[in-house]
Amino acid sequence: MVVAVVRFPTGGAAPEEMRRRYRSTAPKYQKVAGLIRKYYLLSEHGTHGGGAYLFESKDAAEKLYTAEWRKYIKDFYGAEPEIQYFECPVVVDNVTGKILD
Repeated sequence: MVVAVVRFPTGGAAPEEMRRRYRSTAPKYQKVAGLIRKYYLLSEHGTHGGGAYLFESKDAAEKLYTAEWRKYIKDFYGAEPEIQYFECPVVVDNVTGKILD
């Protein structure tokens, strides 16, 4: 599994506005091939937003993060996204009570 962390400045948008924007985009991610879970993120002081995505593979992540996707993020949030990838060798899932490899 791979975790991708996406980050961008919010341009000073209020937390309520960021929540509205996030909710409006959430359905787009429900059927993304290889995406297991997505968490929308907002920094403590609201200066940065983004997402933490759990993918089946880096290949699946890279299929989402196309030039069109990057342009959409830049146009919608007003800033170019930064993306970091992390290998995810183990997941502790306290909801299901499982530890996943």
